[in-house]
Amino acid sequence: MKKAGEALELNLETQGDEGLADIYLAVKKLPDGPFSFISSDSSATQFTTEPHPYATGITNKNTNHRFEIPKLSRDIPAGKYAFYAVAVPVGANVFNQDAWLSPLAIKEIFFVNNNNTLPVPPLLTGTLNDAGQKVFELNLQRGQKSFLPGTSTETFGINGDYLGPTIRLSKGDKALFKVTNHLGERTTIHWHGAHVPAAMDGGPHQVIEAGETWQPSFEIMQPAATLWYHPHLHGKTGEHVYKGLAGFFIVDDEVSDSLPLPKTYGVDDIPIVIQDRNIDPDGTMNYTINNMENMMGFRGAYILVNGAVTPTLETKAQMIRLRLLNGSNARIYNFGFSDNRTFYQIATDGGLLQTPVPMNRLRLAPGERAEILLDLRQDINNYLILKSYSEETTPSLMRDSMMSRGRMMSDDLDMQTFDVMYIRIGEIGDNGASLPSQLTSIDWLQSATAVRTRTFVLGMGMGMGMGRRFSQSTERHMFTINGQSFDMNRIDETVRLGDTEIWVIRNQSMAHPFHMHDVQFQILDRNGAPPSASEKGWKDTVLVMPNETVRVIARFDDFADPDHAYMYHCHILEHEDDGMMGQFIVVP
Repeated sequence: MKKAGEALELNLETQGDEGLADIYLAVKKLPDGPFSFISSDSSATQFTTEPHPYATGITNKNTNHRFEIPKLSRDIPAGKYAFYAVAVPVGANVFNQDAWLSPLAIKEIFFVNNNNTLPVPPLLTGTLNDAGQKVFELNLQRGQKSFLPGTSTETFGINGDYLGPTIRLSKGDKALFKVTNHLGERTTIHWHGAHVPAAMDGGPHQVIEAGETWQPSFEIMQPAATLWYHPHLHGKTGEHVYKGLAGFFIVDDEVSDSLPLPKTYGVDDIPIVIQDRNIDPDGTMNYTINNMENMMGFRGAYILVNGAVTPTLETKAQMIRLRLLNGSNARIYNFGFSDNRTFYQIATDGGLLQTPVPMNRLRLAPGERAEILLDLRQDINNYLILKSYSEETTPSLMRDSMMSRGRMMSDDLDMQTFDVMYIRIGEIGDNGASLPSQLTSIDWLQSATAVRTRTFVLGMGMGMGMGRRFSQSTERHMFTINGQSFDMNRIDETVRLGDTEIWVIRNQSMAHPFHMHDVQFQILDRNGAPPSASEKGWKDTVLVMPNETVRVIARFDDFADPDHAYMYHCHILEHEDDGMMGQFIVVP
């Protein structure tokens, strides 16, 4: 795939005697678009209907030539293209095949012209019923979506073809959800980061059978935060999320409402879910775990933002707020902007930081969220690119992992800097937003108040050899916590209501994002060192590096239920599905 502003490389081997050749490059929009020749100058590439050599006077004797078509124009329509190259003697008719001095070179690409506007998920605020509950109807359904020009992809979606609406509630609201399963197969919906009763959590035990409606209800009892929702059916979580079942869940409160932050949803307060997907040329988005690389974490070659391939956000020159969610199955991103500018993180998974944190890089693992402020007031008519500088962080993610597996834990994108989305800034805006010096106050949990310390060792189980046979079975059990793979019928930990505990997460393998249901926690330290300023807030997911020990502290308030369990697990979804998960109950 290529995008506007990118270059296209073609390699051509001429086969002839001494002499000079003209090189013709041509293009055809598939399946039946017009045939055009390519002409180029230093600024952009243009298509013409008249034969025009791309390069002339080129030595032709058994020589390899590399041609770079610079800066594909935004005026070129999006679509699938075939590019052709051929050499002929100088002045010869290019249509005379007898004069060709090279084989006809053909290269097919998908072109996205960056005029695809960033989609914004629909906003749901609920309908008030007689019981004072805000009611939300969510329909899980199959759909069709075109990710690549001229193709159609089978997908899952919530109230639509792919992804779901943004749920928005305020602290103190009472909510009722009517989640109806039209998929034709069982699934679940988990409220990731939400503090809710275990029976309403949407984990592997709260199965929604095909054709059934699940109706959880709960009160919002936590501060303002960017949460999300997604399936959690054991053995199928990765597949169902990959196909499109996910959405934002935004919580507001009086503190966030009082701050001079951008607040207009979809205009200057924008949800951004980043995913990666493999999409075949015919549009097929296949999710099959059939090799060790996929088992280590399913990655894709196309970067989607809100369900669109590297789209463009059109905005005004003002302060904007991006609610970033890493919704990928396995990929870890290292976000930054193309001009290396400073931006400000204002929130973590579970809510606002105490003060904004300036940065020019933000690492997010699967399941993690971060809210950032981007000051565009001096950027009238400017153009920015949000990138992932993955090559800067990937080596540390694999550090000290077994050398034979290191390459399996990453792919080509992990070793590159690549585009995520584009931001085109127009005229000056007037939203009045600014950067507060103080955001909120956080009640810091003290280690001395912890009544128990538990240790969780993240490891790999038996059967990791390269000769292992793979299947879509839910019983591969290649990943473990404390030496055990997940068992639906086993409760691993029992916590007392009201207790404060320290959980020690020790990683013996590749990097794992560790997620805890029910509560938000605070990070005490990483290998004995305090967390960075960007992690000094409420979290529900923490990336634990190879051979690292992370200590977190949490208080288990409000909900006790000896019959319904919460989960803790790795949020690389293939690891979760394959056994790196445990269960805990909270008892009176």
